[in-house]
Amino acid sequence: MNGTAVRFVPQTGGESQAGPLCTVCGIPLDSQYFDVSNIASVPARGRQVVLASFTLPPQYCGRFENFSQFTDLMGRSQVNIRTPGLHWLILVNNRPLNPFLDLQHIVNPWGYGSFSVNIRLDLDAKIEFVVRNEAYMLDPNQNADEAQWEPAFIHRVGGRIVGRYWYNPAYGDAVCRKH
Repeated sequence: MNGTAVRFVPQTGGESQAGPLCTVCGIPLDSQYFDVSNIASVPARGRQVVLASFTLPPQYCGRFENFSQFTDLMGRSQVNIRTPGLHWLILVNNRPLNPFLDLQHIVNPWGYGSFSVNIRLDLDAKIEFVVRNEAYMLDPNQNADEAQWEPAFIHRVGGRIVGRYWYNPAYGDAVCRKH
């Protein structure tokens, strides 16, 4: 028979490894990074906007490592961290991620040495960073897309998510072999 054949690697009793692991953090050395961000207009009252989203490839595990928040108001002055009426949520598979259940202010400003998080992501997880407008009102005389950058109003919001992901052979490793 010519060509290659795919043979499934038998699973032994213990948990299989994806390859050499980092001696410091235990993550496989061949892990890859994700870094997704977006800036959008403040959503209308009662609506939400997904600022960043990443879905792990099939049979991959991962780690959520950092997030950043941005508003144009905070961009003008670092003291403007309050976002009353805007709720920031990090969702994993459409469920709020604990402890980031309902942030109503900037906790990790975009562009600064933000605090890192290390939260394990399950197989095939989808992570989203969302801002929901529960009660925030823009200046009623302005459209969010045509705003005059009034210092008292937030018109633009941004979010960024960062992490790593790697293949997990425990969920179906296939090795190509020549016959």
